[in-house]
Amino acid sequence: MIFALIVISLVVFAVLAMRESPLLQWGVAALVIGLLGRLDFSTGFGFGGGVGLVLALLPGSIMLVLSVTMLRKLLLIRVVYGAVKSILPRVSRTEQEALDAGTVGWDAELFSGRPDWTKLNAIRPLTLSAEEQAFLDGPTDEVCAMIDDWDTRNNRADLSPEVWQFLKDKGFLGMLIAKEHGGLGFGAQAQSMIVSKIASRSVAAGITVMVPNSLGPGELLEKYGTDAQKEKYLGRLAKGLEVPCFALTGVHSGSDAGGMRDIGVVTKGRYQGEQVLGVKLSWDKRYITLAPIATLVGLAFILKDPDNLLGKGENIGITLALVPHDHEGVEIGRRHFPARQAFMNGPTRGTDVFIPMDFLIGGTDYAGQGWRMLMECLSTGRAISLPAIGSISIKQALRVTSAYARVRRQFGIPIGIMEGVAEPLGEMVKRAYTFEAARRLTASMVDEGQRPAVISALLKYRTTEAMRDSLDDSFDIHGGRAIQDGPTNYLFGQYMATPVAITVEGANILTRTLMTFAQGVLRAHPFLYKEIEAAQNKDKKAGIDQFDVAFGGHAKFMLRNIVASFVHGVSNGAFASTPLQSDMAVWYRRLHRYAQAFALTADWTTVILGGQLKRKQKLSGRMADILGDLYLMSATLRRFEDEGCIAQDKPLVDAIMADQIAAMEQSFDEVFANFPNRFAANAMRFLCFPLGRHAKPASDRVNYRFVRDVLRPGTFRDRLTAGTYVSMDPNDVTGVLEDALIKVTEAEEIEAKFIKAARKGVIEQRLDRDAIDDAVTAGILNDNEAGIMRAAQDATNQVVKVDDFEADELAAEHKHSAAAE
Repeated sequence: MIFALIVISLVVFAVLAMRESPLLQWGVAALVIGLLGRLDFSTGFGFGGGVGLVLALLPGSIMLVLSVTMLRKLLLIRVVYGAVKSILPRVSRTEQEALDAGTVGWDAELFSGRPDWTKLNAIRPLTLSAEEQAFLDGPTDEVCAMIDDWDTRNNRADLSPEVWQFLKDKGFLGMLIAKEHGGLGFGAQAQSMIVSKIASRSVAAGITVMVPNSLGPGELLEKYGTDAQKEKYLGRLAKGLEVPCFALTGVHSGSDAGGMRDIGVVTKGRYQGEQVLGVKLSWDKRYITLAPIATLVGLAFILKDPDNLLGKGENIGITLALVPHDHEGVEIGRRHFPARQAFMNGPTRGTDVFIPMDFLIGGTDYAGQGWRMLMECLSTGRAISLPAIGSISIKQALRVTSAYARVRRQFGIPIGIMEGVAEPLGEMVKRAYTFEAARRLTASMVDEGQRPAVISALLKYRTTEAMRDSLDDSFDIHGGRAIQDGPTNYLFGQYMATPVAITVEGANILTRTLMTFAQGVLRAHPFLYKEIEAAQNKDKKAGIDQFDVAFGGHAKFMLRNIVASFVHGVSNGAFASTPLQSDMAVWYRRLHRYAQAFALTADWTTVILGGQLKRKQKLSGRMADILGDLYLMSATLRRFEDEGCIAQDKPLVDAIMADQIAAMEQSFDEVFANFPNRFAANAMRFLCFPLGRHAKPASDRVNYRFVRDVLRPGTFRDRLTAGTYVSMDPNDVTGVLEDALIKVTEAEEIEAKFIKAARKGVIEQRLDRDAIDDAVTAGILNDNEAGIMRAAQDATNQVVKVDDFEADELAAEHKHSAAAE
């Protein structure tokens, strides 16, 4: 009877929890179970009396009492409401504005633990208009052909005048500006792909195009500018007649808005011979891209109004202004040289510079709203810019490395088929597919009007870290060919740009450990943000009413998480949802299963740690990694479906899924092992992984299979590197690789006969003899085969050749004298 009662209780608990039943139903169920527990079969199914019966009925009775709203608020909610005020993390003004600036979408589904697949599938696939596609295939390819990365970063430390003029004339600097204002009016997907293709040729050129179309005056004016400001500047910005920069980063504060020391004070002063109301402004900014050549300087500063001249109080807050570079007092400092990259970057300063109110972006109506304005733009701009640079660098590294690994031979075989080389090459293949999938999905979200602040943050740090890994792998595979810089080195520019991508728009180390999960859980959690809003409501009665609803929903959410996590853990997601019945269904179910485990762990972590979460940055970083893995899995599955479930890609997708799940399990294990509350840690581990960890990454055999596929010209390699600029010119820095790959592949069977003869000693490869002629003489090759073999050999020689210089050619004195000549 006791065993049966336990089973009944567990079943009832599970059913009520999964249904998220109201408190009344829980109370009735508890009373029934309590009565069943007191059944006395010896007295003819009577109930035992006394204290035992009272105790058995007490839980149900309490629940029934608390199911009455008025009594619940009086007896429970007021007490919990007061306690929560001290537990939940405080949200600063800048954090509040950052949270309000973004929107939630698929990230909220992952935090919920039960993703609604219709929301993922409703995001539109990669879509370009005919005009956008024509621009990508026309002017974008044209400018790529014009760019010489070695000349750009070594000889000029800038784009050539011809490239600069082409970018301005064709509207590259005004892609996001609406057509009505003279811009191209392109969507996020098009901007991302255009920046990507240019960056595949030169990261410096890609960044130069990226910045005016990301967080900059153009977007700020489009969204918040006054009609006069739009009329004055947008057309000139679109045509490149004005070059913008935006200055946020301070010398001491970095990008920390709360620590900003740049101050503007509302006062009266003289402008163009008249006494006007304005701002006396002092700033000291650095690391500002395009600052050395900017004609318009966007500034973020804290505005104060001690005399309340604007009627908004003394401390107005962060405000944005647009100041001409030649305005009196504006100083543009000497340029920086970040990682020896050629894009323009430098400091700007000013002391007691008087600007009229007309310079404030949006005028006085938007004074004090600068941080929200920036965060709204950053939540979209960051979703486009660095993911574009990172994903294209991953794909470009794969494109050139796959060709080199097939063309370059060691020990008589292409180095790419050696297992030691195939291992990193396989990782490069998986990254190329995964991060292009994530780039596409996120850009589509932006095109639909979303502002995915959390997703853009995690994608920025994950993509640029993957960029670093792929370039490291590429260098390992190329060996000495990669480290010899010069005009024919197609890797060094991207390699040197990697620290820049990792550092800008929120350094990865802080984006991962401080921002992604901490802000994500506040914004995307189904109830936490509502509870915080209620707890911080100055109207206590209204706050308690809000809190009652949110707390009740949160309690149901927690109970459901307990049951769902355990069930999915025991069954390995067998009962989880899937949007389709196909070979990919198992991965959708696994994604659901791990999203559920993440939902429980994220919820408990936030509730238990409360305000300590900001200090537990290692835990926060691991939770960000899990969220990132869930998003990358989602994007990968969505790409596979969008491209028609190509059979050749299925083993690759399977491998990516297996790797992501294994990585997530490792991250979960590290969270549990380091969680400060050991009871909670063990409980979470048991509920999420009741049978332990069993996930394993893709096998060596699986990885090796698609490595062999990428070593050949064809659709598989082209899909993985889609969007890169591909030159077929054998005299081009990367065209030489494409040419050699085709010729070596065409000579494959001929080469096999040649190598077999060499191994048998029939012919000998020596510098003082032509082995191909010897092969013809020996009857191993005919004249046609010898021609094909010689063409492949000549192309290979071009690929493996490295640059060299005269002893003094790289000295600064030589460069200066050459420039003078």
